Amino acid sequence: VQLVESGGGLVQPGGSLRLSCVASGFTFSRYNMLWHRQAPGKGRELVASITSSGGGTNYADAVKGRFTISRDNAKKTVYLQMNSLKSEDTAKYYCYAFIGKAYWGQGTQVTVSS
Repeated sequence: VQLVESGGGLVQPGGSLRLSCVASGFTFSRYNMLWHRQAPGKGRELVASITSSGGGTNYADAVKGRFTISRDNAKKTVYLQMNSLKSEDTAKYYCYAFIGKAYWGQGTQVTVSS
C-alpha cells in the first residue's frame, strides 16, 4: 500500500489549493479515504472523509463550507480542494486509509501566510 500526496505550498490568506493523493497497492474503489492534518505543536486531526463510492462525505467543523473532498476511482486518487484558506489551516496534510491496519502518506505541507 502506498499513498502519495502532492499539491501543498505557500498561499496567502483567502487563497486556494488543491491537494491530491495517489493510491496504489490495494483496490482503491473499495475503501473510504480520509485527509488529516497536523499543525506544529498539535496532534493530528481529521479534516475530511469520503466513502468508497464517493457518495458520502464528512468534514471537520473548522473546514465545513471551505474544503471539498472528492475522488476519482479510475485514477485511484483522492482530492482535497481548499478554498478561503486561513492561517490556522497551516499544517502538514496527510492522506489516510484503513486496510486491515492504518496507512498514511508522507504528507504535504500547506502554509497560509501573507
